[in-house]
Amino acid sequence: MVDCGFDSALFGFLADLAANNSTPWFQAHRQRFEDEVRTPMLGFILAVSEPLAAISPYFEANPARSGGSMFRINRDIRFTPDKRPYKTHVGAQFRHRECPRDVHSPGFYLHLEPGGCFVGAGLWRPDPKTLQRVREQIVAHPQTWTALTAEGLTVQGESATRVPRGFDPTHPLAGALKLKDYYTAISLSEAQVCHPDFLGIFSSLCRQQAPLVHFLAEALDLAW
Repeated sequence: MVDCGFDSALFGFLADLAANNSTPWFQAHRQRFEDEVRTPMLGFILAVSEPLAAISPYFEANPARSGGSMFRINRDIRFTPDKRPYKTHVGAQFRHRECPRDVHSPGFYLHLEPGGCFVGAGLWRPDPKTLQRVREQIVAHPQTWTALTAEGLTVQGESATRVPRGFDPTHPLAGALKLKDYYTAISLSEAQVCHPDFLGIFSSLCRQQAPLVHFLAEALDLAW
């Protein structure tokens, strides 16, 4: 049986990293990172492959140490004044197999951070062409879009101040058309993450958010 559980050691490491965010500290504690963060996350990614395939066979859980579903702990500090070298959270994204390298494609997401865990799904910071196609899908299938919120999903994202050019500013779904992202997020407690059946909890939340991912996949002509 695959070991796919998390425990409080993961959150302890991330809290310590937040208090000591430097390369020397991280290198001195690299084995803790391997044992308490990376190994459990890769085990979880491997285990989630089967329940994810039951939602859609086109979304992949890749447990590769590099280039897989788990995001790197290193921050990209090239274009920011914040030069802290490491993220203080750990995340994994489960993408469509036709977009294996595109973090801005539709997918499911797990975010683990002390005091800030959640399961997310949808589309974050898509390019203009992708955004246009999603908006066109909303206009073409307003009832399907409205049904998402009727099912209890709250679609979030940064919003433009105006309805984009080419769309009716008085459209009943003007608020959705102004969005620049299309995602949902369901918060988790650390106790839930450390629960023996967290795999089941995560899978259930992915199923709950799957209608949004399905809608976005159809907008982009991605198989479901």
